[in-house]
Amino acid sequence: MIVQQIVEKALQKAQAAQAVMLSQETSAVDFENDRLKSAESSQRTQIDVKVIVDGKVGVSSTTNPADIEGVVNRALEAAQFGSPAHFDLPDAQSLEPVKIFDPALLPLDKPEMIRMGQQMMDMIKTYNPEILAGAAVNKTMYKVEYANSRGAEYAADHTEFNVGAAGQLVRGTDILLAGHGIGQKKREVDTEEIAAQAIEYFRMAEQLAPLKSGEMPIIFTPSGLAALLLSLGLAVDGKNVVLGSSPLRNKLGQQIASPNLTLRDDPFVAFGPRTSAFDNEGVPRKITPIIEKGVLRNFIYDLDTAGRAGTKPTGHGSSRSLTNIVIEPGNTPYETMLRNTDQGLLVHDFLGLGQGNPINGEFSVNIFLGYKIEKGKLVGRVKDTMLAGNAFSALQDIIAISKEREWVSGPWSWFTGLMPYIQVGKLSVTAK
Repeated sequence: MIVQQIVEKALQKAQAAQAVMLSQETSAVDFENDRLKSAESSQRTQIDVKVIVDGKVGVSSTTNPADIEGVVNRALEAAQFGSPAHFDLPDAQSLEPVKIFDPALLPLDKPEMIRMGQQMMDMIKTYNPEILAGAAVNKTMYKVEYANSRGAEYAADHTEFNVGAAGQLVRGTDILLAGHGIGQKKREVDTEEIAAQAIEYFRMAEQLAPLKSGEMPIIFTPSGLAALLLSLGLAVDGKNVVLGSSPLRNKLGQQIASPNLTLRDDPFVAFGPRTSAFDNEGVPRKITPIIEKGVLRNFIYDLDTAGRAGTKPTGHGSSRSLTNIVIEPGNTPYETMLRNTDQGLLVHDFLGLGQGNPINGEFSVNIFLGYKIEKGKLVGRVKDTMLAGNAFSALQDIIAISKEREWVSGPWSWFTGLMPYIQVGKLSVTAK
């Protein structure tokens, strides 16, 4: 393997080295404004090298597999000015078996992908010809190869399939955007169901509902949970813990959320969007409990932050991002949750998420897609409305978690996971 050659080359001057090579081939079909916009294929190779020289770390990368000497030399040069190495590279270890490759995706060609996208668009146009419809069908196959100077050598072939349908409806000054998608590592996708869910979002939004400002109960859809999970992800990031900027840094073993909430990071979900057996530092993945019945159990670490914290890495690479987030279901059916709400909001999507001070939990965001709840029913879409509060306070104020769960993934999702609907007692809503 090329990665082995790179490690051998680097060890001529370095005390330790690792190399990761990604070889990727993607086919992407995109529809926009009722028509096919593009149908393209692309290939990409990336090699990342990390060396330790005299206790300092150097890194370099290249997209040219023939540039072995160059990428090694650049990493060695970078080590002269690198940060101290707080870690040793991992030894070779056994890996958990994972389902990450679906051979059924191999024969899927662009004409069939175009047909799938057109079918979803046609369904949306049949529902309402005034909607400007769009769709995306993307197939990716890639291979990850890893080797280091301690004898660890891994390789894995992955497939990915992302499918989505969306549209835009303009009525005077009102612009409504809605859609639905799914991403996974297998071909088995129901395009009719995806389009039907996108249509349902439009149907629910046909009527505008006036809303008064104030504090009220909020039901987060599985996608809407992004407002809370963004802050949680930052707070359990080992780098923020080590730097002292995480508000949860001293709260391991303490109650930080409702006892109803149990959340874990699961890299072994069969064909999950972010399923893998090892991270890009050669550390085997593992299931990491984050919150158990409201109690904070773990932070997530890469090699560097684990070394600085005096603990073990959790298999979260150099980005320290969660893989497949899994929240345990609750006892309340979603429809019961709605019926029990006299006045409130169902929120699905936001604009401006991440602005403000997300690491401390503070958010103040525009509701991009949300629905007013009145006397237990959804009565229409809200417009020009903002939601504000603190994510950590909201996690403590959970009053119901649904029995139902849905996968959040796809071409337009910033996180992936199996999520329920979650109701929070009250948050501040500002409406014009």
